[in-house]
Amino acid sequence: MNTNAHKASFTWLPLVISIGITLAIGGVASFFTVPQIPTWYTFLQKPAFNPPNWLFGPVWTLLYILIGISAYLVWQKRDESLVYINAKYTYIFQLLFNFSWSIVFFGLHQIFMALTIIMALWLSILVTIFYFGKLSRTAAWLLVPYLLWVSFASLLNYYIYLLN
Repeated sequence: MNTNAHKASFTWLPLVISIGITLAIGGVASFFTVPQIPTWYTFLQKPAFNPPNWLFGPVWTLLYILIGISAYLVWQKRDESLVYINAKYTYIFQLLFNFSWSIVFFGLHQIFMALTIIMALWLSILVTIFYFGKLSRTAAWLLVPYLLWVSFASLLNYYIYLLN
């Protein structure tokens, strides 16, 4: 699996960069999200289980930190193996789906298209967990709250689509 044992030592800069990448993705996506909360999003019909708006920011911040830590743990195990390459690309794809969901849902107001993206996001997180688990069980487990939250967000997106 990991033929480069020296890469498993802890280093701060790659960890900070890894977390910074995920937080930056969330930060840029918030430029599409935040202005829509008091306007467009407020007037959508939402299911009874819709959480309060203030909850989304802290939850996503925590999730982005966990995602960044998870990616760092896998990065430490990097090598030329097919497992690592698959882990890296599924991770990148899930980040792209994550980022594009906010643009499509909040920026473009395309609820159904956002639903298709969040389903792709959910699947890509599941595949990322699978590949991360082959490199680091801890990294895989750190993504489970993300999968659970996106499962909930998918259900929420689905009901918003049905109600609107």
